[in-house]
Amino acid sequence: MVYSSSAISAYVNFDDSYYFLKRQLIWASLGIVSMLFTMNIDYHVWRKLAKPILLATLVLLVLVLVPGLGRVVNGARRWLGFGSLYLQPSEIAKLSMVLYCATSLARSQDKINSFMKGVVPNLAVLMLVFGLILKEPDLGTALAIGATVFILLFSAGAKVTHLASLGLTGVAGVVVAILVEPYRLKRLIAFSDPWADPLNTGYHIIQSLYAIGSGGLFGVGLGRSREKFLYLPEPHTDFIFAILGEELGLIGTLAVILLFFLFAWRGYKVAISAPDVYGSLLAAGLTTMITIQALMNIAVVTASMPVTGIPLPFLSFGGSALIFTLSGVGILLNISRYVSLE
Repeated sequence: MVYSSSAISAYVNFDDSYYFLKRQLIWASLGIVSMLFTMNIDYHVWRKLAKPILLATLVLLVLVLVPGLGRVVNGARRWLGFGSLYLQPSEIAKLSMVLYCATSLARSQDKINSFMKGVVPNLAVLMLVFGLILKEPDLGTALAIGATVFILLFSAGAKVTHLASLGLTGVAGVVVAILVEPYRLKRLIAFSDPWADPLNTGYHIIQSLYAIGSGGLFGVGLGRSREKFLYLPEPHTDFIFAILGEELGLIGTLAVILLFFLFAWRGYKVAISAPDVYGSLLAAGLTTMITIQALMNIAVVTASMPVTGIPLPFLSFGGSALIFTLSGVGILLNISRYVSLE
């Protein structure tokens, strides 16, 4: 799907229709190696490494905001690196927050009913990471991390009243974040009526719906998308699901959704059956991290929520996202070795 959706733009911009495919094959190979590595490490090791990994992540999130160090693409400063090699610190933040919160919550099980001692310490770290990622700006990733931590707090046994107050506060915070940035407000307005501004703020959504709608039941055929001919922006990254829907139809999109559903089912089954609290929280966090991203991406592509720049796990083009997602899957697979999934 990466090749099919990117071939035209790759040929136009780089005179090589295989440009993105070749890079994705490299990232996928590195990701699989990373997955095999984490799969064969006892998951308890991550308890000792959670804090150092989080601190390193915070340093990277700060560095990416430094002019001259962070690379700016489409008005967002999200990448660190040089030449053609770039790293997205926010992708590391997704994994490091799961590792840290699972460790913290497992250690403070006797304090989880206390808002100040059980919830606030994790909330403080979340707000720090959330704020740095929001500064890039990347509201979609920040929301995904926030939702994952919320689910972890719920899984750890936090009081419903505490979670309800956090949820209301979070909604209010998101509203403020949208109102203070004009482009986010425009996206919200475009979401409610994309045809009010079809050539600007509503363009993404309209072209995405054209792609999915023209796919019908069985699609127009693999490689035969029309929207990828420079009509739909970001066809191989954030909107790859739209191209998939156009080429493989409703059958193809339902197959992908079913695969994510199966992933979530097995992941949460691992979490429920884990031999200790830490393993349970870690498995729940990793499963949620990937599932939430999939839900958000598909919701954006199908115009079920305003446009946010978040990739579709496993399918979208992107090195950092694929490597760290597969690393998380490796940890989840390691936890599954200690449980019976019959």
